[in-house]
Amino acid sequence: MPPRNEKTDTKNNISAKVAALRRLEWRARHVVQSALGGEYKSSFRGKGMEFDQVVKYEYGDDVRDIDWNVTARLGEAYRKKFVEEREITLLLLFEDTPSLQFGSGGTSKREALLELAGLLMLLSAANGDRISLLHATPQGHSLSKSANGRGRIMHTAANLMGHPAPPMLEAQEAKIPWRQLLQAAPRHSIFVWLGDFAERSPPEIWSVLGRRYQPVGFRVEDAWERALPPKGSHPVYDPTTGELFTLNAKSPAQQAAHASWKQRRDECFTSLFPKESDRLSLVAGDDAIDAVTDFFHQRMRRFSRA
Repeated sequence: MPPRNEKTDTKNNISAKVAALRRLEWRARHVVQSALGGEYKSSFRGKGMEFDQVVKYEYGDDVRDIDWNVTARLGEAYRKKFVEEREITLLLLFEDTPSLQFGSGGTSKREALLELAGLLMLLSAANGDRISLLHATPQGHSLSKSANGRGRIMHTAANLMGHPAPPMLEAQEAKIPWRQLLQAAPRHSIFVWLGDFAERSPPEIWSVLGRRYQPVGFRVEDAWERALPPKGSHPVYDPTTGELFTLNAKSPAQQAAHASWKQRRDECFTSLFPKESDRLSLVAGDDAIDAVTDFFHQRMRRFSRA
């Protein structure tokens, strides 16, 4: 067998990632033009308004926009006029941890999360919006500053998808520079946190971040994390500890431990994103486009009722 050429392997890997991104881009454009239409932007319009000026209140205007201070001072009703922000900025946090490398099927959680991140970036490119990406691992982080246009966003997505996974048996918690995130994008940007959301306390500045941005959470789970496999015993490798153990759904002790573990994880995820339309849980191997389309439809219905 001839010796391996690392440069050739790297080049082939990048080419494969770019080809996968182009296939995903074609599907993303199709979704934007058909299934989503204008719902991508309208699903984030809740805070995407900027104050313009104060004008006289006219019959039919929204009474919630009345500026009572100006009205009291001038003796007649005035309202605040807002203009919709013409451009959306997506600030993506990709939390790349060793636990993402688990997979009971043909797709690991990391592979599914990378596809989901790529899809969001391509949807943004198709709508002419801007992207900022913070890729955090236990070894450090990198911030790709705000970019728009197909070429630059494709480059950002390809770099993320081609980045090697973090070592499995070393540090487990990603180093996320939360205070730096507060300055990484304009106010009212969409903050998308992608990860598997292990059990933990919320970040100290979570409430501040929630006031500055519109936070949403995208979680990828494995099918065995939602429910133990129903039949037989299965050998399982834990990428966070390096241990190999047997999973047996018929064991009452394992069933109870799994149910308790799952409940704690779900409660942590829900505490970060209390509104159902602010969070999405996807099982690795499921169609990401279908899940994201349903997510945007749900958000659109929420804001249409506001």
